[in-house]
Amino acid sequence: MDLTWSESEEAFRAEARAWLEANVPRDLPSGDTREGFTRHLEWERLLFENRWAVVSWPEEYGGRGATLWEWLIFEEEYYRAGGPQRVTQNGIFLLAPAVFEFGTPEQRARILPRMAAAEELWCQGWSEPNAGSDLAGIQSRATKVDGGWLLRGQKTWTTRGAFCTHLFGLFRSDPASERHRGLTYFLVPLDAPGVTVRGFGRLDGDEGFAEVFFDDVFVPDDAVLGELNKGWSVAMATAGSERGLTLRSPGRFLATAARLVATYRSTPAPPAGVRSRLIDAWMRAEAYHLFTLETVTKLADGAAIGAESSINKIWWSELDVDLHEIALDLLGREAQLEGPWTKGYQFSLAGPIYAGTNEIQRNIAAQRLLGLPRA
Repeated sequence: MDLTWSESEEAFRAEARAWLEANVPRDLPSGDTREGFTRHLEWERLLFENRWAVVSWPEEYGGRGATLWEWLIFEEEYYRAGGPQRVTQNGIFLLAPAVFEFGTPEQRARILPRMAAAEELWCQGWSEPNAGSDLAGIQSRATKVDGGWLLRGQKTWTTRGAFCTHLFGLFRSDPASERHRGLTYFLVPLDAPGVTVRGFGRLDGDEGFAEVFFDDVFVPDDAVLGELNKGWSVAMATAGSERGLTLRSPGRFLATAARLVATYRSTPAPPAGVRSRLIDAWMRAEAYHLFTLETVTKLADGAAIGAESSINKIWWSELDVDLHEIALDLLGREAQLEGPWTKGYQFSLAGPIYAGTNEIQRNIAAQRLLGLPRA
């Protein structure tokens, strides 16, 4: 693996760095509040207008046709400049890879440009009251009717569902099926008759989460992404993006680690033991960076991300918690006044749970990578 960058890649980095340093907004409210979401959308649309929203997408969909290497460079520069969390991420980083892989040309042309422009805002409709980490246990149904489908059921823990315009999710289209069989992946506008979106608050005061109810919601046949009754394959591709390369790029953790080192150096009397923990976390952020470069090298050679994404997810989610715990221990009582670190810590605690709990990811890694028997 060659760790040097070409002249064109360095030029790409310089262009991205200059634009981001001149344009990244400061002190945005949380994107999971109604006011913050609106402010974040202004930023997302500015990114799109300057062709930075989806740099690795083809130009016809609003991108720059950049390589995965250049995408990684942009992510590094984005977080180095203090860029805010992307409120369009569930569409751009989770759904879009599945649309590229499984969508028809008509679906790609209809969905991707509006997604890139932050005109259609997508949330993920997977979890149900009795099916969270066990995604195969979903009970929401899709019934075939003339020209389309009727959707019934409920989704919950829908991130930013209270603010989004569209939902992607799994529904059981074969009533006789069990587990991961007989599921179909649907794309649903949230303003369709029969859809009820009920937002609810979180303990940290944010309000973007929602329950979504479907009461005989009609969607046409072209709302199906991928093959009928084979939505599990599409969902696993989406989960691979969520756990693997796109959702949590190493640039995010490199920037957090650098900010933490700067905080340590500016602290007059750091608590005992923090220095060694900080060094360990910094090295793990660098290791994640190198692992991602190896992954991109494999992808560039035509390989696919498989069960390795489970190890990836365990690594970045637990690293995120550790980085923020070190920060709170370093700042002590001042941490209560240090909004970004406190807010970041609260969010990091969800990391080992969303995208499939880390307990489940360890089982996947044990069985599919190490060949261990199912417990």
